[in-house]
Amino acid sequence: MLTAVRTTRHYLPGMIGCSWGRVQNIASDSAVAIPAEMIHYGMSKTAFLAVSRGFAKEAAGTGVTVNSVIAGPTHPGGGEDFVYGLVDPDLPWDEAQRAFMREYRPRSLLQRLIEPEEIAHMVVYLSSSFASATTGGALRVDGGYVDSILP
Repeated sequence: MLTAVRTTRHYLPGMIGCSWGRVQNIASDSAVAIPAEMIHYGMSKTAFLAVSRGFAKEAAGTGVTVNSVIAGPTHPGGGEDFVYGLVDPDLPWDEAQRAFMREYRPRSLLQRLIEPEEIAHMVVYLSSSFASATTGGALRVDGGYVDSILP
């Protein structure tokens, strides 16, 4: 998180000077659904959302947007080993991830892990001119994991 803060502090003034720019931070569903076994991690992700919102206020009215993307349970490289360590390793991948989601992430409405490309689609949108009115937000790509209509 501190790297993102330092990077934003460095580049934000130049973006403001150009009247255009995009700052995006990748957060986690743990920011708004803090896991009991990872309170320290959840707290740091909650702080990340607050810092992003603060930078958005600093850039208000300048053409620069600052947003956070809240990623839900994601299928990272090597993620199969983690999942198969918790469910029957003989299941085909689609069934294994559904079993994992049912048992370990039952709040997910998607009921499968999110592919990194799905998160990237939100990042591409936020990078575009189509997102010029989207700033100060915490946008969820969480498969419905966070049980809230707002973050």
